[in-house]
Amino acid sequence: MPRILISSDIGGTDPDDFQSMIHLLMYANEVSIEGLVSSPYGPGRKKDFLDIIDLYEKDLPKLKKHSESFPHPDSLRNITKQGETELAPFKGFREATEGSDWIIKCAKKDDDQPLWVLVWGGLEDVAQALHDAPEIKERIKVYWIGGPNKKWGAYAYSYIAENHPDLWMIEANATYRGWFMDEDSPEDISSKNFYKNYIKGKGHMGKDFVNYYNGEIKMGDTPSLAYILNGDPNDPTGESWGGSFEPINRSSRAVFNEISAKTDTIAAYDIIEWHFKGPEKEVPQDSVCFQFEIWEQVWNGYYLGNGTYGARYSPKKPETGTFRTTSNISELDGLTGSYTSITPWPHRPSKTDFQLGPNWYGDKKDPEQFIDVQQGAKTVAKHRKAFLMDWAERWKWFE
Repeated sequence: MPRILISSDIGGTDPDDFQSMIHLLMYANEVSIEGLVSSPYGPGRKKDFLDIIDLYEKDLPKLKKHSESFPHPDSLRNITKQGETELAPFKGFREATEGSDWIIKCAKKDDDQPLWVLVWGGLEDVAQALHDAPEIKERIKVYWIGGPNKKWGAYAYSYIAENHPDLWMIEANATYRGWFMDEDSPEDISSKNFYKNYIKGKGHMGKDFVNYYNGEIKMGDTPSLAYILNGDPNDPTGESWGGSFEPINRSSRAVFNEISAKTDTIAAYDIIEWHFKGPEKEVPQDSVCFQFEIWEQVWNGYYLGNGTYGARYSPKKPETGTFRTTSNISELDGLTGSYTSITPWPHRPSKTDFQLGPNWYGDKKDPEQFIDVQQGAKTVAKHRKAFLMDWAERWKWFE
């Protein structure tokens, strides 16, 4: 069975990981789960994993009637680890965590199969593991749900793209949205109707499912698991429930050494990096010296040394955005600027782009594979009936 490790922001800012965790446990007989790492933005902790495992334990007798390969709940509890709870600083990593150490341990396990690291949130623990043990790159394959997670995790992502471009990586910034964007979906399996038609009242996990988005299907991280369950995961360009991707040799990055304007066009999912001049400070590099706000969300900006201060951001969709800085350093206070992001990603080549190795894959740029502005989303949505009805059959096990 495929070896997988989940790094998740379960319990953090978005409840959809609870839905994805329920889905994972209902397919736990199809994969070997070697790690569950809690890497949240916000209040989530590994207890949120453990709470769903408790529900799974209650449902396990009925699951085991259909397969003896479902894991024991205690084995799952033993591999549940706490990861990083803070966003990475500018350099992209901080200190080892129980979660990052577990990634390294699992990656180094003597096994002929690679470890599939399925990232349902930020890349902080993956970046830390790669920093502490770069040799694990030969043993892991990463499928990352980017998009909003790239926005929050721009520093960890930049560290990996710059320092570990030879990583085997699927960067799904928009493809995953085909899991829940269902404009052409049959009515009975639409995001709003699937719960009441196939989940409601079935098992302890089914009773819990309604607590997240009132039962409306989102599960934006589940395509990473679906990719392993269906198709040839060693060929990202092929067909699978988790989407189809294309190789990319660069990750676009726009660097501004002055204020940017809305006439400055970059790609959605780009890394935008601003450098500002200010006083030389007797503080360590990577010290937080200012904040910047975009779309009513606030991020830290850092001292880079030699009187230079920097910040990174990644727009999660095509948009015109505006930033404003605040700082007790007068030269950094009240700076404002804008940008305009467009699709597809990556944008036109730039000398500041991160240069990637041969095993990095991104959303398909073919306009026919877009849903609205979501690049590549049709490569998942086209399989909607197949993967949801397969799941519906498993819900019948609780009747």
